[in-house]
Amino acid sequence: MILEMKVPSPGESIKEVEIATWLVKDGDYVEKDQAIAEVDSDKATLELPAEASGIISLKAEEGDAVAVGAIVCHIDTDAAKPSASASVAEVKKEEPKTVEVKKEEVKVAAPVAPTSYASGTPSPAARKILDEKNIQPSDIVGTGKDGRITKDDAVNAVPSMGTPTGGNRGSERSKLSMLRRKVAERLVAAKNDTAMLTTFNEVNMTPINTLRNEFKDAFKTKHGGLGLGYMSFFTKAVTRALALYPDVNSMMDGDYKIAYDFCDISIAVSGPKGLMVPVVRNAENLTFRGIEADIKRLALKARDGQITVDDMTGGTFTITNGGVFGSMLSTPIINPPQSGILGMHNIIERPIAVNGKVEIHPMMYVALSYDHRIIDGRESVGFLVAVKEALENPVELLCGGNPKKAFEM
Repeated sequence: MILEMKVPSPGESIKEVEIATWLVKDGDYVEKDQAIAEVDSDKATLELPAEASGIISLKAEEGDAVAVGAIVCHIDTDAAKPSASASVAEVKKEEPKTVEVKKEEVKVAAPVAPTSYASGTPSPAARKILDEKNIQPSDIVGTGKDGRITKDDAVNAVPSMGTPTGGNRGSERSKLSMLRRKVAERLVAAKNDTAMLTTFNEVNMTPINTLRNEFKDAFKTKHGGLGLGYMSFFTKAVTRALALYPDVNSMMDGDYKIAYDFCDISIAVSGPKGLMVPVVRNAENLTFRGIEADIKRLALKARDGQITVDDMTGGTFTITNGGVFGSMLSTPIINPPQSGILGMHNIIERPIAVNGKVEIHPMMYVALSYDHRIIDGRESVGFLVAVKEALENPVELLCGGNPKKAFEM
């Protein structure tokens, strides 16, 4: 029986996928549920499992775009599984015969050193100087007799700085994955279709660092190796600020504004296939432990290529952390159709004025990019100031005055 394997639907809005990689070859024997291909949709990379055991016949090439429901391969379910003990017959080849040839010993007279130098040949003194300067004799013109390179020529020679044609000048053309193309399309759309503006502020991270240093070891022990990272503090600060400035937690839909009474926070993470933005659902109701556990779960799925369309669907606001790559300041691009995105950056010790005195503190620049069509300057600036206030007073504003209870110690 010949089984026709069709492309399953990864999600309601996805009509087409791209064959990223075949994991088997045409004519291979495959087992049922064995991963036979990786397919790219515009939201994620998914594995395609074999629906039955048998000999596979591929009907699409790597890089082909195929519609959902289209046939990509046939599986002959009646084919017998090849025996593992089968071996290829050995073919004996006649070894070539060798013939020993005796050579007579010939004495060759030692060459006689030339008494003159050909044009472009350096004298021994000149060669020593050129070697020290790492200059090739062919790079200079000799002024000596018959064009010889003299000692003075070598002394006055200047190393070449190269030419525009020097070095490798290769290039390679490769097709972007469907996921990468979709990301590019969305980024361009966000720039072209929104009135995007960015506002900046800075945060003194000393209070957060003090809390983490005091509780992170106990938190890790209490919660089975779960780390107490910066992202849970920022997520908490964002959900608090979204409650104070709900316009930032809304989005445009034509001539209408859609406002949400929940906070589904998209967290930008870097995966093997590029940027992924999985969603932490109802983050406003989660504890520090709940946020850290969900972020870890989603990050591991992204790293292992197990992220699903459902994991990245929705989201009312995005947080991205360029600081993990060393970014000091940036203007993050909105993740449409959302109206706002918070950019975190690296933490650098800088001098700041505290109560009229100069002190050194770990500082972070934060950036809020927002859609000015729906969010005014008052809301955007107020939102970012609320985030700053919560991060600089985490005990009262994020932990309710009781860090031990907040961290479930």
